[in-house]
Amino acid sequence: MSLQPAIPKRVDAVAEVAASPQGPRVGAFFDLDGTLVDGFTATAHAADRIRRRQARIGEVLGVVEASLRYRLGRMQFERLLTRAAGYLRGESLAELDELGERLFVERVAARVFPYMHEIVQAHQQRGHTVVLSSSALTIHAEPVARFTGIDHVLCNHFETDDAGLLTGRIRKPVIWGANKSTAVQRFCEANDVELQRSYFYADGDEDSVLMALVGNPRPVNPRPGLAAMAAENGWPVLQVEGSSNRRLVSLRRFIGYD
Repeated sequence: MSLQPAIPKRVDAVAEVAASPQGPRVGAFFDLDGTLVDGFTATAHAADRIRRRQARIGEVLGVVEASLRYRLGRMQFERLLTRAAGYLRGESLAELDELGERLFVERVAARVFPYMHEIVQAHQQRGHTVVLSSSALTIHAEPVARFTGIDHVLCNHFETDDAGLLTGRIRKPVIWGANKSTAVQRFCEANDVELQRSYFYADGDEDSVLMALVGNPRPVNPRPGLAAMAAENGWPVLQVEGSSNRRLVSLRRFIGYD
């Protein structure tokens, strides 16, 4: 007799949150790329540099190569992020923040999943402590947080000099995988948030560490590794619209054709 694979539970997340306990001791942690936003927010900035001919061919090829190596498991995320930051060395962080806000309005806002925005609002209405916890950089994460009304952001930061110019490095520790889990745990301790009563929404395999710690893990359009873990543990899975052609659309946006 063949064994059928477990089918992940599905849940009406908005109704679930609306019926949940109230108060700030319940946390709601949201990943960014692939969770709140369809695709990768950084592609808007990369495409803008290409369109404005600010990115030389070496930069474009270098980022593409690094991204592919990372996807194939041949490069650590920290090295990928540091390589990307190196191309921006000497640029003004204040100007990049302004650019990030403009690109959000022009190219990213339309990619925010409406249903995920509803979930954010449902948590806010219950008085929960809502946090955007992402491996993205501030210029990509903070505009989304402002748009969705999220007050707390845990993400990566450029290192700057005394003049506010980028050094080409990222502040340590880099938030990703286990480090993201550590950052969230420290946030909970500092803000009297109970992790076992909290929710975590994310799509990446690297987020399985934190998924296993929160009381209410909620994979969103999960990648294969996280989907398998969800099925094994019986975690409810959220499938939100806009993900079917995500890889193709993200690639088109990355090279500046969308």
